[in-house]
Amino acid sequence: MGDNWYRLDNVARLFLATHTKRDPRCLRVSCSLNEMIDRDTLQKALDTTISLRPEFQVRIRRGFFWHYMEQTDARPVVTEEDDRPCPILYGSNYRGILHYKVTYYRDRINVDLFHAISDGTGALAFLKLLVLNYLKLRYPNELGEVTFENEASDDDRLRDSFAQFYENTDGPIPKTILNKKKRAYHIQSRKLPYYQLQFFEIHVSAAKMLERAKSYGVSLTSYLGAELMMAIYKDMPSIMHVLPITISLPVNLRNYYPSETMRNFFNNVDVTHVFKGDETIKELAEEFDQQLKESIKPELIRKQMNRYQSIERLFFTRMVPLFIKQPVVRAFSKKEAKTVTAVISNLGPQKIPEEMKKYVKGFTDYCSTETLFITATTYNDDLVLGVASAYGGTGVIKRLVGALRSEDYDMTVYASEVIR
Repeated sequence: MGDNWYRLDNVARLFLATHTKRDPRCLRVSCSLNEMIDRDTLQKALDTTISLRPEFQVRIRRGFFWHYMEQTDARPVVTEEDDRPCPILYGSNYRGILHYKVTYYRDRINVDLFHAISDGTGALAFLKLLVLNYLKLRYPNELGEVTFENEASDDDRLRDSFAQFYENTDGPIPKTILNKKKRAYHIQSRKLPYYQLQFFEIHVSAAKMLERAKSYGVSLTSYLGAELMMAIYKDMPSIMHVLPITISLPVNLRNYYPSETMRNFFNNVDVTHVFKGDETIKELAEEFDQQLKESIKPELIRKQMNRYQSIERLFFTRMVPLFIKQPVVRAFSKKEAKTVTAVISNLGPQKIPEEMKKYVKGFTDYCSTETLFITATTYNDDLVLGVASAYGGTGVIKRLVGALRSEDYDMTVYASEVIR
């Protein structure tokens, strides 16, 4: 194989074992400009970007004991968008070589990426560099010398940070891998036919929503999580009120470790609540915030990461053939999915060089799902909720939007057509 290959991180292995037609484990990051996109210029910008950041220029190969990534010279070709967000980019239904693609539509540049390659943080870093290179070609006098600060080295961007920061504090075999979690409520709606997803894009004032969160004494993420929980509860059949509503939240481990990797580096934590029926949104937000703060204490985050990484290092786990490992991982993931109602991923405020800001309108993100997945991204005062839903019913989304409208937020909502 030579020196142009490397092993996958433990999160990538999970995605490789659990992708489906409906949830191909794909994410999308998008940037809208204040002008229409020129395809030829975007192609040149992409060529420049992959020469500077070749981390996504890989092809996933299957070995006997594990998958691995092999670098490739295959050239990505920019096309006008003609598929749903988060399309299939790996597996038997995919005929391409690369596991990402760049598309455009009117004023928007999209990067769709198989999640085994990178996470939201890495994908956004790639997108921002692509947009900068595009704008440099369009406006060389204004942006010719602009760069992103603190550029990481090639080795740092390709590093498996799970392996780098693993500490064998629990011995060779962890005492427990997961705390026992209860089966959570799942939204009672038929799934869309033909493995489809529907997408919603909700724009709201970030300043006003943050002001509301601060009035409750909670974070923006906790406020959003509480509003989603309440919307789910109000859509919930009475007979199922005994079940907990559990929201899963990805945690960017770069906030805990000095990592600049472009690969996956996150864990998930859960916030759960069984409704009594008399909760106010303020009370729910305060409880959500308390649970979340407890879950993301540095010592607990480190312990969780070490436990997962320990499994990868067990000799008998490494030596089990891949055709045996993958069904086990799928069964484990399916069991784990029963304990989660929905996912919220807050990717936070997006920072770009000052010189770019007058050309950039905003950012949007989506992630494929078998249930309900909401991303939150902020640029200037525009907070964008990217909603992906596997359900045909829209009751939860309508209740969430209605609750936010009742707080007198100025809102704009877009919905996609359902595409196979």
